[in-house]
Amino acid sequence: MRTFGVEEEFLIVDPDNGSPVPLAGDIVRLHGAGPQGVAPPFGPTLAIELQQEQIEVITSPHSSLSALGAEIRAGRSYADSLARRAGARIAALATSPLAIAPHATNTERYDALLEKFAMTAREQLTCGYHVHVSVDSDEEGVAVLDRIRSWLPVLTALSSNSPFWNGSDSGYASFRTQAWNRWSSAGPTDVFGSAAAYHSLVADLSATGVIMSPDFDARLSARHPTVEIRVSDVCLDARDALLIAALVRALVDTAAREWKSGQRPDMVSVPVLRQATWRASRFGLHGELLHPRTHKPATARHVLAALHSHVRDALEGTGDAHYANEGLQRILSQGTGAARQRQAHQRTGSLAGVVAYATGVTHLEPIDHERTDQPYFAAASGTAALVAS
Repeated sequence: MRTFGVEEEFLIVDPDNGSPVPLAGDIVRLHGAGPQGVAPPFGPTLAIELQQEQIEVITSPHSSLSALGAEIRAGRSYADSLARRAGARIAALATSPLAIAPHATNTERYDALLEKFAMTAREQLTCGYHVHVSVDSDEEGVAVLDRIRSWLPVLTALSSNSPFWNGSDSGYASFRTQAWNRWSSAGPTDVFGSAAAYHSLVADLSATGVIMSPDFDARLSARHPTVEIRVSDVCLDARDALLIAALVRALVDTAAREWKSGQRPDMVSVPVLRQATWRASRFGLHGELLHPRTHKPATARHVLAALHSHVRDALEGTGDAHYANEGLQRILSQGTGAARQRQAHQRTGSLAGVVAYATGVTHLEPIDHERTDQPYFAAASGTAALVAS
């Protein structure tokens, strides 16, 4: 059983007006400030990111989906408890609905990023969701990277949770993807073929003097024996975050088995993969995606069915099949984070209302208009026919 863990980035928001507030330093200080600031015994770790308006929560590695899910929920709750002590809340929003001029974190690394990348770095207040899955070696890890490329845009569509940017509707389901891809090494990669080729490219990129580390959609971790998949928005709903983690582990398992059996990777070009990413970012599950096998437009429902079929054996092997089945159906009926944010905007008439709604969903706090006999949240009105069958 492969182990996996996640990194979730959250906005720190004012509970009254929804604006992001630069309190990451205060939250991290509270994290180590004694008994009231002690994390649960099993984790998580808190970390500061590029901007002071965001905080990262990092889980431990786990082998079971239930254990990872427990830590994801505990991590959200713990970070929020510290934020409350600082006068704020945390919200699982991949971009801020309200306009904001972020406050950069002053460290040697981040100062260098700001100096080099200028406005790209200054404006980069985005919250992603990274999943780490263990691999036996760099060779296996690169073989996995070569074989999951075509499936990654589907994860972008499933996790899409950033429709608003700079105080207005961007028209995209995941505008975070658009903002993130302004970094010079962000995006999909070619098939490497070997660990040596991977490391050679990273060395060549580093030698340009532009990047500090590659921002590929998926990469070998520099610190852990894992592959790191980085294409997802932070998920509004913790259950969706756990679903993405289950699917990522299943993709890694499936790719490793293909490699061991001698199956060659799909040699689709990077420019075509960029179009798949763009479609996923623009439409989420509301429009056509590029099918990961044919690279032609197909309904989101058919693309999700293809993903599910591709990883079904791996999901059954880890015991995650039932959770994945229910999770995919829930998102199809209830909507992605982006769809739910837009519904909240229609109901409340304000972007501050979107933040208030998102804060509740982040922590699975029941909201009257969504309360039913089902646990947590039921399908919001108007989303049952999210995609055509």
